[in-house]
Amino acid sequence: MRQFLMPALLWFSILGSGLLAGVYFAFSAFVMTALGRLDQATGIAAMNAVDAAIVRSLFMPVFLGTTLAAASLAVLGFLWWGEPGATALLAGGVIYVLGMFVVTVAFNVPLNDALAAVEPSSVEAAELWTRYLRDWTIWNHVRTLASMIALAAFVFALCAE
Repeated sequence: MRQFLMPALLWFSILGSGLLAGVYFAFSAFVMTALGRLDQATGIAAMNAVDAAIVRSLFMPVFLGTTLAAASLAVLGFLWWGEPGATALLAGGVIYVLGMFVVTVAFNVPLNDALAAVEPSSVEAAELWTRYLRDWTIWNHVRTLASMIALAAFVFALCAE
């Protein structure tokens, strides 16, 4: 079982964290900058449209599945402590779950919810949009780095197998 389970979880986590790192990188590198160049109401409407579409897309199974796989790898790294690659499993899993999933749930999603609740052309929205662009992007940088670091740790663990 271990001979199948470990490589399957590692490959899934490698591919998932790589896909998500790419998505987050795109948002950090140019999507948020482009949205910030739009007028406030258009930018807010566009971001709200992205948020509504993403939860009904293939993003969600990859997002949730990779989180579960990474958490499983962290547990296996702890249980198999001392074996080749165990430190990388534990580190990659913890970094991914905390730096990607927890950050998403604790910071990015509440910011998205606040943006969805405001009238895009209101005065209140102007202040929120400025803060949103800054704060959401900062936390997205964290998600990008966590996904990339976890990816490297998972590759290291795979090579240690």
